[in-house]
Amino acid sequence: MDEVVVGITGASGIIYGIALLRILKDLRIKTHLIISKNAEKVITLEAPIPKVEMEELATEIHDPQDYSSPLASGSCISTKKIGLIIVPCSMKTLAAIAHGYSDNLLTRVADVFIKEKKPIILVPRETPFSGIHLENMLKLANYNITILPPIHAFYTKPKTIDDLVNQFAGKILISFGISNDFHQQWNDDFLNDFDHI
Repeated sequence: MDEVVVGITGASGIIYGIALLRILKDLRIKTHLIISKNAEKVITLEAPIPKVEMEELATEIHDPQDYSSPLASGSCISTKKIGLIIVPCSMKTLAAIAHGYSDNLLTRVADVFIKEKKPIILVPRETPFSGIHLENMLKLANYNITILPPIHAFYTKPKTIDDLVNQFAGKILISFGISNDFHQQWNDDFLNDFDHI
């Protein structure tokens, strides 16, 4: 994967998007950042850094209402090794993507990626999921979109919230085939630890 589009929408869990951007920057992978208008509000409520510092982690910034962005064009991205990750993904954004409703640049990019058969990962942040949410996720999964809710592994024995968040961000990237030092896979060492329980 040469490039990754990172979309951040108005759901709780902005910290996952920040962790992902940091890892991608450290890996020197080109990133395109799209922050929705609703995400801007959530950033002020829960993000550990302001929006401007989040933008500094990305290679390129795209206005969420700019339909003239090259990312909105299938002919532009069709030959690229590029993927899309929306983290966190609000239920509004998920529903829009599931029904082909391109009401902003991010949902237009998702629509283009689906038709061009580019990889997409959605990290939905909602609990509990309603039947409508689950139907929309199933519909998207049937189009080979990866639905990856932030469900944490505890066999890694995390000591901090950052440990949990970075492990999950690493898992997202592994799903794209991007190797990193944050995702710890299940192995025999973990099984040996369970022998003592």
